[in-house]
Amino acid sequence: MTIATHPKAGSHAKPSPAMPGEKLDASKMPGHWLLARMGKRVLRPGGIELTRRMLDSLMISSSDTVVELAPGLGTTARMTLAKRPAAYIAVERDPDAAAQVQALVSDPRDRCVQGNAAQTGLPSESADVVYGEAMLTMQVASKKQAIAEEAWRILRPGGRYAIHELGLMPDDLDESLKDAIMQDVSEAIHVGARPLTVSEWRQTLEAAGLRVDSSTCVTAPMHLLEPRRVLADEGFFGTARIAFNVLRTPAARKRIHAMRRVFRRYEDHLCAVTMVGQKS
Repeated sequence: MTIATHPKAGSHAKPSPAMPGEKLDASKMPGHWLLARMGKRVLRPGGIELTRRMLDSLMISSSDTVVELAPGLGTTARMTLAKRPAAYIAVERDPDAAAQVQALVSDPRDRCVQGNAAQTGLPSESADVVYGEAMLTMQVASKKQAIAEEAWRILRPGGRYAIHELGLMPDDLDESLKDAIMQDVSEAIHVGARPLTVSEWRQTLEAAGLRVDSSTCVTAPMHLLEPRRVLADEGFFGTARIAFNVLRTPAARKRIHAMRRVFRRYEDHLCAVTMVGQKS
């Protein structure tokens, strides 16, 4: 289902699209939508810098049809659209998030469809570039694989699929510690978090039939809620807006402090990772 576009000039303006999770209590909503409610726009584990690295590795050109899976609030969509690809298609399950992204597009070749990343409904071999950020982490192993296989299906030969996800390190991390990290992070963000080690993320893409170039595998510290990262991602005024909203929302402040404590507790074993797989 395609989300309706903005009204034409001269028609009555519609209200701004609702924020995802807007009707949920701050103490219960998923952590990423809580941060969005507080004004945070960059919700990727490696921040805007790792997103830039991912897009650079994809080498998007004016001849590429680009598909973004789970675009969220559209921060990366804006960056992709600025590259002026031949077409941009977003696939977003949440109707409010889909409306947010649809509001960004103006060219009739670009659109946001409400759908499932594992079953996009897009034609086979119809895209040159597919990417998704901070969404595979939340899926069970079988769903991770299904989404990677769907990316392979809709890519043309030579097409590229990139991910930007939460990672675990080192590759030989003890299984009991993995379980503890997953449980504590999931409880803090109120969403099931199932990060993988860098080698496991690579294996997921390779099992879907994609060839991963080692030069595209890049990691960064998981500093999503650290002041320096927030300032780098959001700028001075954005950071001030977030701080003001958090200070006047006690339930959100409590949740965000809890999330940051967990991230700091496991900072030696959490990272952000991006990589690109290519279809033969």
